[in-house]
Amino acid sequence: MTEDLGTTQILLDLLNLDGEDQARTDEDIFIGHTPAQTRPRVFGGQVLAQSIMAATRTVEPSRAIHSLHGYFLRPGDPSQNITFGVQRLRDGRSFSARRVHAYQNGEPILSMITSFQEPAAGLEHHDPMPIDVPAPESLPTTADLVGHFDHPVAKEWAFERPFDVRHISEPIYLPSDSPNAADSAVWLRTTSSMPDDPALHRAALAYASDYLLLEPVLRAHGVPWIHRGLSIASLDHAMWWHRDFRVDEWLLYVLHSPSASSARGLGTGKFYNQAGELVATVAQEGMIRLPEFSEGS
Repeated sequence: MTEDLGTTQILLDLLNLDGEDQARTDEDIFIGHTPAQTRPRVFGGQVLAQSIMAATRTVEPSRAIHSLHGYFLRPGDPSQNITFGVQRLRDGRSFSARRVHAYQNGEPILSMITSFQEPAAGLEHHDPMPIDVPAPESLPTTADLVGHFDHPVAKEWAFERPFDVRHISEPIYLPSDSPNAADSAVWLRTTSSMPDDPALHRAALAYASDYLLLEPVLRAHGVPWIHRGLSIASLDHAMWWHRDFRVDEWLLYVLHSPSASSARGLGTGKFYNQAGELVATVAQEGMIRLPEFSEGS
C-alpha cells in the first residue's frame, strides 16, 4: 500500500474523541472535532463514525458493534465542535444497547441507537460476491478522474479524503453517456495503514459508507453530481456489521437503489473483502431535489 499518512491521520484524529468515561446525569459526554474543509456542513459519515466511537467507549471491549439505526436531524456546522451524549440503555449477557445524540448549540444533529455483541458461534451464510470484478489496482484513482479540475470540492475529493476510492462503474462526477442503471460499485480502502483496533475499522467503514450510498439513485436517472441546482442530503442510516475486516485492505462496495419517490431515494450497499466474504450491509434514504421538479417550474 502506498502510504499517505496525512489523510489517514485526519480520520484517526476525528475518531479520537475528548471526554471522560464516566456518566454525567444519564449520559456519558464526549467531544468530537471536525477537520478543516470546504463544505458548509459536516459530512454525515463523520458524525456516524464519531457517534460509534463515543458509544464504543462505554461498552466492554469484548463487545463489538453489530448494528446501528440513526436519523440525521440537522446539518452540522463544521466550525463548531460536536458534543456526543451516550445513554446506556441496556447491558445484557451477550448484547449491549446505546443511544447516542450528537449535539450542536444544544440541539441534536443526529439521533442513533447502536447494538454491541459478545462473539458467538452460530449459523453462517452470506450473499455471494459479484464475479468478474476488475482488480482495484487496474482502476483509476479519484485523483486521476477529477484532480485536474480547479475547484475546491474536486480537490478535496481527489486529495483530501482518507479513503482511496476506485470506481468500477463509470463515475458520474460529470455527465456520462453510459446507460442509466440503479447500480454502482467501487473498491475502497484507507490511504495508509490503520491501527489494529477493530472498533476503529468498524467506525471507519461507517464513515466511508456515506460517500456514495445515494449515487445509484442519481445514476438511475442519468443525473451527475455536478447537476446544476442539485440538493441532496442524508435523512437516515442503518448499518449491520457481519464479520471482522480491515479498512486498510481493499473492500468491494456494491450499491443499488430499489426506489425513488417524493423527492426521496433509497440506497443500499454491501461490503465484501477480497476473499469474497460479506462483511457489512448498509441502507440509507436521502432527500434528492432537482430544480426541474420545484414548485412553479
